[in-house]
Amino acid sequence: MARALYSLIPQSLATSALALLLAGCQSWPLDDGAPQVMEDPLVGAPPIEQGLDAEGLAGLITAELAGQRGDYRRAAEGYLTASQRYRSAGLAERAALAASFGNERELLDRAAREWQGLAPDSVAPARLLAGLAVQRGDWDEALRQRLALVREGGDSEISSLVEAALATNAAPAPLLARLRDHLDTAPEDARRHDAELATAMLEVAAGETAAASRRLARLDARAPELPALWLTRARLAQAADDPHAARAAARRGLAVSPDDARFILLLAQSELRLGNVAAAEVQTEALLEKHTGDNALRIGLARLYLEEGHREPARRLLLPLAARPEPSAEALLLLGDISRDEGEIDNALLYYRQVPAEEAFLLSRLRAAEMLMENGRLNDARVFLRRERLRHADSHSDMVALEVELLDREGLGDAADALLDRELTRAPADEQLLYLRGMRAWEADDLDGMERDLRRIIEHNPDSALALNALGYTLVDQGPRARLDEARELIERAHALDPDSPAILDSLGWVHYREGDPQGALPWLERAYRAMPDQEIAAHLAEVLWTLERRDEARELIRGILDRLDEHPLIDDLLRRIPELAPAATPN
Repeated sequence: MARALYSLIPQSLATSALALLLAGCQSWPLDDGAPQVMEDPLVGAPPIEQGLDAEGLAGLITAELAGQRGDYRRAAEGYLTASQRYRSAGLAERAALAASFGNERELLDRAAREWQGLAPDSVAPARLLAGLAVQRGDWDEALRQRLALVREGGDSEISSLVEAALATNAAPAPLLARLRDHLDTAPEDARRHDAELATAMLEVAAGETAAASRRLARLDARAPELPALWLTRARLAQAADDPHAARAAARRGLAVSPDDARFILLLAQSELRLGNVAAAEVQTEALLEKHTGDNALRIGLARLYLEEGHREPARRLLLPLAARPEPSAEALLLLGDISRDEGEIDNALLYYRQVPAEEAFLLSRLRAAEMLMENGRLNDARVFLRRERLRHADSHSDMVALEVELLDREGLGDAADALLDRELTRAPADEQLLYLRGMRAWEADDLDGMERDLRRIIEHNPDSALALNALGYTLVDQGPRARLDEARELIERAHALDPDSPAILDSLGWVHYREGDPQGALPWLERAYRAMPDQEIAAHLAEVLWTLERRDEARELIRGILDRLDEHPLIDDLLRRIPELAPAATPN
C-alpha cells in the first residue's frame, strides 16, 4: 500500500515538468539531466506504527487523489506537509514537481527550499531555486544558488547569469561582493575562470575598470579561448572610450567564435566610433548575408547606427522590413522615430499609424501624440488619439488611458478628469477606466471617490480580484480601524480568486499587522516578498520584523533594498517614521 501511494505523477511527466516551467530561464535537469526513476522515499522506513500513521497516510492519499484529478496545488501541499512530517527529501521533490505542473510559483519556491534543506548536497533544488529567483528578478538569490551549484560540482554558467542581470540594470555591488567571497576559496578550474569573468563584468559595471583590466589580463593568460573574455574586453575598451582596443578585442573574439554575431556588432560599433562609417557598413552587410532573413539582427544593427547618431544607414537597414506584406512593428516604430528626429512629422505619423494593434501599438500612438504636442499641436494630438480609438475599438480603454496620461503631463488634470467622466458616461461598466478614475481619486486623497468607483467594478464583476484587493488594502492602510473587518473580508475574497498574487499576500499580511497581530502577518509578508521583492512589500515586512524585535533582519532587508534601487520613496517614508531602522544605526 505504501509503495502505491507514490504513483501520483507519471514518469514521462516527471522528467519534463520543470524544464517546461523554467523554459527560457533555467531548466531543472535532475543531476545530469538524464531521466531518473524516483526512489521510493519510504524504502527502509520504520514500521507503520512509528512512521506512516493514520494522519500521514490520509494526507498522502489526499495528495495522490488530488494529483489524479489535476488539482496539483492540493497535491503539492499534501506532499509538502508529508515531507515536513517525515523529513523526506523524496516527498519534497514530489511536492515541487506537483507545484510545477500547476504553475504554482510561490508553492514551488517553498517546496524547493524544503527539498534543499532536506538534501543540501543535491544540485537539483539549487538549480530550481536559481531559476525561480531569475524569474522574479532576485539576482542576488539567483547568484547565491548558482554558486551553491558550483560548490557541489555542477555547471553554474555564472557569467551568463551576470550578463542577464546587468541587462536588467541590476545593482552590481551586492553581486560583486558575493563573487569576490566565492573566489577567495574557489579552485583553479574552468568554473573559476567563468566566475572570474563574471566578476570582471561586474567590476566594469561598478566603474572599477582598473580592477577589471587586471583580472581580464590574468584570465587572458590562463583561458584565452573563452569568447566571453573577449566580449568583456571589448566592452571594457568601449567604456574607456578606446575604440582601437575595442576593435582589436572584437577581432580576437571573432577568431575564437566565428559565428558569434556579437563580435560583428562590436566591430561595426568600433568602426563607427573611429569615424569609419563605410567600413562599418561593409561589416554589417557581410553579417546580413551570413544571416539572411534574420530580422532581429537587422533591427539590432539599425539600433547600433542610431546609437552612434547615423540615421541614414539605419533607415536603409529598416526600409526593407517596412515594405513587407506584414511589416515589422519594431521597424515601423524606429522609422517613425527617425522621421520624428528629422522633423518629418507627416512621415513619422505614417509610420506610427502602421504599427499593428499588437506589439508596440500603444507605444507608437504615444510617440505620435507626443510629437504633435512637442510641436504645439495639442488639439491635433487629441484628434489623432480620438480617431485611433475609433479605428481600434479593442484598444479603446487603453487609448483613453494614454490620453489621460498625456494630459496629466501637460498639467491639464481637469481635462483628463473630464475625458474620463465622458467616456465612463458612454461605457459606465468599463472596469479599466473605473479603476483608473478610482486610482486618480486616491492620489487626490478622495477616498470616497475611489471607493465609489471600485465598488462599481465589484458590483459588475464580483470576481475582480484587482478591485477587491485595491479597496481592501486602502481600507487597511488609510481607513478607520472600525472598517478592518470589512477590509479583511474584501482581501480574503481577492485571495480566494488569486491565491498566489504577491500584492494580495501583502494585503493579507498588512491587515494582520493593523489588527495587532504581527506574528500572524509575518508568513504572508515573507511569501509576498519572495514572490515579488519590491519596496512596498519590503517596507511592510521590515516594519513587522522590527515590531517582532528581529531588528538585525529588518535592517538587512532595508539595506538590500537601498543597494538595489536608486529611488525608494516608500522606504524613505518608513525610515522617517522609524529612523533606527536605517542600516547604519547601532543595533539595540
